[in-house]
Amino acid sequence: MEIYYLIILILLFVLAISDLMVGVANDAVNFLNSAIGSRVAARHWILLVASVGVLVGAVFSSGMMEIAQKGVFRPEKFYMSEIMTLFMAVMLTDVIVLDFFNTFGLPTSTTVSLVFELLGSAVAISIFKISENNESIADLGSYINTAKALAMISGIFISVVIAFFIGTIVQYIARVLFTFNYTRSMKYVGSIWGGISLTAITYFIAMKGLNSTALVSPDTLNFINQHTMVILLLSFTGWTIIFQLAISIFKWNILRFVVLAGTFALALSFAGNDLVNFIGPTMAALKTYQVHLANPGVAPDQLLMTDLAGPVSTNTLYLLIAGLVMVITLWTSRKARTVTNTEVGLANQDSGAERFGSTQLSRSIVRISRSFSEGVGRITPLRIKSFLSRRFDLSKALVVKNPKDAPAFDLVRASVNLVVSSILISLGTSLKLPLSTTYVTFMVAMGTSLSDRAWGRESAVYRVTGVITVIAGWFFTALITFIVSFVVAAALFYWKTFALVGLAILAGWLLIRSNLIHRSRNQNRDVGAELITDKSVVEKCTLGVNNSLRDVVEVFSQTIDGLTSENRKLLRTVNNRVADLNSNAKNFKNNIYQTLKKLEADSVETGHYYVQVVDYLREIAHSLSFITEPSLKHIENQHKGLTTDQAIELTTISNQVSDFFQEIMKIIKNNDFTGVPQVVSKQQDILDKLNEARKNQVKRIKQGVTGTRNSVLYLGLINEIKNIMLHTVNLLKAQRDFILNNVE
Repeated sequence: MEIYYLIILILLFVLAISDLMVGVANDAVNFLNSAIGSRVAARHWILLVASVGVLVGAVFSSGMMEIAQKGVFRPEKFYMSEIMTLFMAVMLTDVIVLDFFNTFGLPTSTTVSLVFELLGSAVAISIFKISENNESIADLGSYINTAKALAMISGIFISVVIAFFIGTIVQYIARVLFTFNYTRSMKYVGSIWGGISLTAITYFIAMKGLNSTALVSPDTLNFINQHTMVILLLSFTGWTIIFQLAISIFKWNILRFVVLAGTFALALSFAGNDLVNFIGPTMAALKTYQVHLANPGVAPDQLLMTDLAGPVSTNTLYLLIAGLVMVITLWTSRKARTVTNTEVGLANQDSGAERFGSTQLSRSIVRISRSFSEGVGRITPLRIKSFLSRRFDLSKALVVKNPKDAPAFDLVRASVNLVVSSILISLGTSLKLPLSTTYVTFMVAMGTSLSDRAWGRESAVYRVTGVITVIAGWFFTALITFIVSFVVAAALFYWKTFALVGLAILAGWLLIRSNLIHRSRNQNRDVGAELITDKSVVEKCTLGVNNSLRDVVEVFSQTIDGLTSENRKLLRTVNNRVADLNSNAKNFKNNIYQTLKKLEADSVETGHYYVQVVDYLREIAHSLSFITEPSLKHIENQHKGLTTDQAIELTTISNQVSDFFQEIMKIIKNNDFTGVPQVVSKQQDILDKLNEARKNQVKRIKQGVTGTRNSVLYLGLINEIKNIMLHTVNLLKAQRDFILNNVE
């Protein structure tokens, strides 16, 4: 069995590295978006600042490793074999659950996952031990660290609520001080704001963080704790004087410095808080294995892990290596490199495309909130309302000459997002309470955007839905991870090697599959968004339309092939592709406002033609879905297939449609619209062929050759193909006007 536990340890290290890379790629948005969204500096400078923060935070995370080692269960009650099984179950569950959430696009949190994976695995093994020892379920409390587990669970949940309200309050105060034209207020309150922000960062990040690292001697920590107020006062005074001199003499915008400092602080907080989620179980398993090696005469199932109950101290070298892996991923990961719209996108000052839909609950909340707001407005003195109205006047915001360079939100809100988030997370770290960085940063961003009146009537209901989804996602994540880890731990406990091999293969397959799904989903999500980020907006619009037409003709041809050959598997595949096509067409439509603003920036006066192009593209996608869905349903219901004559007619039409689309895509790609008359002629040929097919079908109905289901399907297909032909030529003409009128 010696080799069995060594294999477990190796697998845990492999999964830890994978978790590190995936975790940073997913969570980089939490500490990068405010800096990037406010365009505080060049991207490489932002990444450099964040990288330093990640490295420092990794070193500060030593104390958090206690959560994995003894935060949820009492290690002195478990044998070495049971502890290794427990940690293996945690890491395998992490992979399985992460794949599940990614596949269905559900909100998740690595922190919530870790706590409930540990809890589920520990409860499973504890129940088995209770059964073997003839104890009662009431003895479960002697195996589980109930008080600490409840403190962590409540801490995660409460932090979501606290983050929202503190973000709201601090941003409201900041906006009243600075207004949207913050350059005018900078010389009066800028230095004080900067002093408060940097002092808060100094206290919660540096002073509190030092308690979690072994790099500082106990005497130094004791001195800092005894002179905290003096250090804070000196820090505030020093930063305020430095910032006031920088504003008065050098005319610096100190908010840029605050945002960069906040980026460093939040990256540090992320690494300090979340590193345990990725490597905590592995480090605890390594400690367990080292204890086993130090006791060679004791069998793994007889060696109690009393050593794990002592003080937790992780080798700084391991933490630095983990930090370096995170930094390398930050610079090289495509996902981390192309972050643009995530949680903070919901905090955008304009409504734009919303990430969430609306629900009855969110509509009710918005309705009640509006009524409450109107009631407060009626009793508020007019002078106060006028004062606040002037402070929140968005029309006085700084104007950017080129809308393409406009930030998603200004530096005031970016600084609040970063400073408040980093302080809350670091406070949790100092108390050894794991907080979800994703949820905290999300809720702070929601709170600050609410204060900034970014939740207008056009967007409030969607953003309330986003907040509800985050809270619901917390409960769902907790439930799923607990159940899965319980089952995985049970399988490993009873079937050992067989379960380990099977689950390891499953985890490896899910990791590969998850990456492929992520890549595909990101490509689909970027279809509409990419249109508003490229320098040449017209070229990007043209490319997007052409790519969509290519997908349309491919799906159409495959649908006809699948229907004529009664290939259910192929029809299911194309049906999924049609769903993606409709989603992409919807993205084009949702991003029309931003795209038109970019077109305006490029002095393009033909944006209304592009609106027509998008409308026709949406109609084509709808018509295509009315072809694929009935075809799949017909075959799945085992209805009688097409007759030979019908199959020949549809195949001929499909070939003509394919040639027709190829000609259109060539015209759009080359921007050579001299061939439009020939395309219109080809369209008429296909329409004539469709009319002929319709007449033939009527004859077949009269002769009783085809049944009702067959006839309804066939006539429906003919009608939708006709609609596609009409919409496609209209799209081509609108594209021609969009391009040629722009050139003129």
